[in-house]
Amino acid sequence: MGLSAYTPEPVDKTPYPNPDMSNETYTFNALHPSSNHQDTSSPLRLARAWLLLGIAALIGAGLLAILLVVARTPGVNELIPIKDFFRAALIVHVDLSVLIWFMAFGGVLWSLAGNARWAGLGWAGLWLAVIGTTLMVVSPFCGDPQPLLNNYIPILQQPVFFTGLGIAGLGFALTLLRALLTAVPTGWTRSSDIIAIGIYAGAVAGSLAFIGFVWSWLGRPAYEGHALYEAVFWGGGHTLQFQHALLMSVAWLLLLDHLGHPLRTKPRVLSVLLIAAALPVLAMPFIYVSAPAGTPAHVAGFAKLMEHGHALMLPLIVLVLLALPSVRTLRSPVKSALFSSVLLFIAGGVLAFMIRGVNVVIPAHYHGSIVGVTLAFMGLAYALLPRLGYAAVEGRMARWQPYVYGGGQLIHILGLAWSGGYGVQRKVAGAEQVLLTWQQKAGMGMMGLGGLIAIIGGIMFVLVCISAIKHKHAK
Repeated sequence: MGLSAYTPEPVDKTPYPNPDMSNETYTFNALHPSSNHQDTSSPLRLARAWLLLGIAALIGAGLLAILLVVARTPGVNELIPIKDFFRAALIVHVDLSVLIWFMAFGGVLWSLAGNARWAGLGWAGLWLAVIGTTLMVVSPFCGDPQPLLNNYIPILQQPVFFTGLGIAGLGFALTLLRALLTAVPTGWTRSSDIIAIGIYAGAVAGSLAFIGFVWSWLGRPAYEGHALYEAVFWGGGHTLQFQHALLMSVAWLLLLDHLGHPLRTKPRVLSVLLIAAALPVLAMPFIYVSAPAGTPAHVAGFAKLMEHGHALMLPLIVLVLLALPSVRTLRSPVKSALFSSVLLFIAGGVLAFMIRGVNVVIPAHYHGSIVGVTLAFMGLAYALLPRLGYAAVEGRMARWQPYVYGGGQLIHILGLAWSGGYGVQRKVAGAEQVLLTWQQKAGMGMMGLGGLIAIIGGIMFVLVCISAIKHKHAK
C-alpha cells in the first residue's frame, strides 16, 4: 500500500471481523513491493518524530483553546483583557491546530510511504519544523504581537513570529520535496497502489501550495496590513486544503481496512477517484499566471477552485458512507474516529451552503471541515501507534474520545451557525460581539459549551497517545 515502514513491526494477531477475506480484496495492509529490500528504520523514526511534533502542537493549541472559549463565552469574557489577548491567542491556536498539526501528520504519512533515501533531507525538514514551531509559540511574549486575522495562516506582525513561520515553512518544504522523491507510486491497478497514490497526491497538492505562497510573496501587491497577507496566503491556502482533504481520504480508507472492512471497489476505480480528486490543484499555476495575487480575479479564481474542485471528492465520500454500516457494531477507537470524522466533515460541507455575509457561519463551516480532517488523523494515529513501536490503543477512554471531541465540536459549530443566522460577526469577542438578543446569546453560549466539551475530548486524545507512547511494546 506504500507504507513501507510497516515491515519490521509485529502484526496484531487478533483476527479481523471478516477473517475470510482473500488476498484479492482491497486490504491496505499489503506491503509496498520493494519494502523487503529497504532499510525501514529511518522512515519509522521519522514518522515517530513527526507524530510527536503533531501531538505537541495539539497540546499547545488545546491550552490556547481554553482561553479562546472563555474569551467568547457570555458572562465570563469580562474577566480577561479581551481584544489583544483574544486575537493573539486565536492566531497561535489556529496555526498550531491546523498548519502545524496537519503538516506534521502529513510528515508521518510521507515518511511511512517513502523509503530510506534522502534521510538527511527528512531530518533537516523535521528539525526546522520543530524550531520554527517553537519560535511561533513564544512569539506573543516577545514584544507587541500586532495580530492580523487574515485567512489560512493568520500572523503576528513581529520578527520572532515571522522567523518561526519562515523556518517551519522551509522544514515543511524540504519534507514535501523528499516525499516527491521517495514516495512515488509504482502503479494504479493493484490494491497496494491506492494508498500510495493518495499520499503522493497529497504531497503534490502541498508542494503546489508552498509554491503558491512564494509566488504570492514575490509578486505581492503594494498593500499593507491585513490586505497584504490576505493576498499572500489566499492562493496557497486554498490549494493546501486539497492536501488536507486528500490525506483525510487516505485516512478513511486505512481506517476501514484496519477495521477489517476495506472498500470492495476495484483498485483501478479507487485510484481514478483519488487522482480525479487531486486534479483540480493543477489549475493553481494557471490562476496565478492569469490573475496576480491580490486582484479580484485571483480571489474569485481560487474561491471557484475550492467550490467546484472539492465536489470531485463526492464519489469517495459516498463510497465511505456506504461502507460505514459494515463496521457500526465494532467496539474500537478507530471506528469512533471514522464515524465522527465523516459526520463533522459532511456537517462542515453543508454549512458552507448556508453562508450569507461575513458572520460566524463562516468559522462554523471551516471548523466542521477542519475537525473532520483532525478526527481522521486522530483515528489513524490510534491505528499507527502499535505499528510505530508503541502500545496498542484500547479501552473505554480511547473509544469515547472521538465522540466527546467530535460531539463537542458539533455543538460548537451549530452554536456558531445559529448565532451567525442572527448576525453575530466573526473574529470578534467580548463586547465587540454586540450580543443583543437572547438568540445571539444562546447561540454563543452553545458555542462555548461545545468548545469546552471538545477541549476535554482533545485532552483525552493527548492522554491516550501519551499512555501508548510511554508503554512501548517489545521489539
